[in-house]
Amino acid sequence: MNRTIIFRAFGRLNEKRRLSVRDGHTDKELWHIYLSPLNIVSASLALLLVVLVAVATLVAYTSILDFIPGYPGNRSRETLIANIMRLDSLERRLSSLQVYSDNMSLILDGKIPTTRGVAQSSDSAKFARDNIVRPSREDSLLRAAIESGSLFSLPTRAAKSMNVTAKTRFVAPIKGVLSSRFNPKENRYGVEIASAANQQVVAVADGTVALSIWTPNDGALIMVQHVDNMLSIYRRSSTALKTTGAMVKAGEVLGYTGEGATGGAFEFELWKSGLPVDPESYIVF
Repeated sequence: MNRTIIFRAFGRLNEKRRLSVRDGHTDKELWHIYLSPLNIVSASLALLLVVLVAVATLVAYTSILDFIPGYPGNRSRETLIANIMRLDSLERRLSSLQVYSDNMSLILDGKIPTTRGVAQSSDSAKFARDNIVRPSREDSLLRAAIESGSLFSLPTRAAKSMNVTAKTRFVAPIKGVLSSRFNPKENRYGVEIASAANQQVVAVADGTVALSIWTPNDGALIMVQHVDNMLSIYRRSSTALKTTGAMVKAGEVLGYTGEGATGGAFEFELWKSGLPVDPESYIVF
């Protein structure tokens, strides 16, 4: 019974139907074809398979994906590979520059430079070690002589006058008597000088005016940048004659002291490399 039903169903699928095209005026048959449900299904599957193969061929061998947003095509892959290679080259170059910088620092310190690199083979490492320039005996002797100071040491008399020479490099900012000395523990980062009113405030050395402003607490506040990373600060002047950015010479007038208007004695500070230093170590007041 079941086999009979199956055979009948298969027979219906295989039953052919005539599909014809006729003339609308004469009713004459122009074209015909015999079709069955099984043939239609087979033809549809074959057509779908051909379409799939054509699409796969286009995707694999053409750059059609480059024109579809959101899909990485051949051009995108080539750009990505090129960027990866460029990044790898930059990393190797940066590593070489770092090795060169480290070796130069070691050479300047009188040490033997080391060899290190990225994924060096044993042969390349051996070649690099063999080509290291080691310091000669004469170079070592010269370095030792310079560091000991035996060739370039100053006479004893000149050495005794070094402190006086260092102090005479700077001139006193004003004439007066020290009323308060340098004491960082008590938050006094400079000295206070008692002087008469309307006295000239001069630059202690050549430099550039880094700041020239008026504040209620300090009056005319002037900062001058000098060589050797030195900075001089002049507080509680009544008048400032120089503006920010002006070039000044040692002894050139920066302003004048006042009396009562600035609320205290004239203050002077000296800073070196960002730290306060005792002005009396550099200036004879």
